[in-house]
Amino acid sequence: MTTAELLVMLEANLEIITDYMDSDAKTAKETELTQYITAAEAYIAREGITLDLTQIGDCVLVVMYAGWLYDKRKADSAGMPRMLRWNLNNRLFSQKVGAVNASG
Repeated sequence: MTTAELLVMLEANLEIITDYMDSDAKTAKETELTQYITAAEAYIAREGITLDLTQIGDCVLVVMYAGWLYDKRKADSAGMPRMLRWNLNNRLFSQKVGAVNASG
């Protein structure tokens, strides 16, 4: 999935409608959200997860993480939602088990 497609998913997830914005405001908002997507991918990689953005589950994980980063800017003290942590852990465990099965 492309970054543009992830951006559409993130906008829907955050319920952001850019149709009413002038072109400069729309571009600025899309640039901001794209940066959150890029950051989410980097933070997920830092957790040891190798993303495969041809898999919808990994795309949803990126969108969830980016959405949380976007929302977190309003309340920095808010911890990571359990749903997101659960999905990250499951993705990492799945990757580790797959690596063990492939080598053994």
